[in-house]
Amino acid sequence: MLPKDLTKDIKTRLLSIKGQMDGLIKMLDEGKDPEKILIQFKAAKSGLDKAHFLLLDETFRKSLAIKISVTSSACPGNCGNEEQIEMLRQQFPAIEVDDLTEKMKEISRLKKHLDRFNQLDQNNS
Repeated sequence: MLPKDLTKDIKTRLLSIKGQMDGLIKMLDEGKDPEKILIQFKAAKSGLDKAHFLLLDETFRKSLAIKISVTSSACPGNCGNEEQIEMLRQQFPAIEVDDLTEKMKEISRLKKHLDRFNQLDQNNS
């Protein structure tokens, strides 16, 4: 579930975009200057991108933080991926929204590797 303040912010942005869409339709109906219409398209696109990034940032960043923590805990210190896990942990605060999905894939691959590593270790014990 999304935090209420984030939901409110996204909904506010979407309502604003809805108003821009209505304005665009009116501009088209009235035969307004194409340059002005283009400016409104860009503004609507920018607003939608911002709302989209807010959602991505919340859901993926939170999920990535949890996965980094779980993966880090799963590495007993000799798993062979300590450096990569530490690098992801250090990069986390500065990871851009566009890079979140790739980092999620990376940490998921590491977690699967560690699960296999730990399973083999338990079987050998």
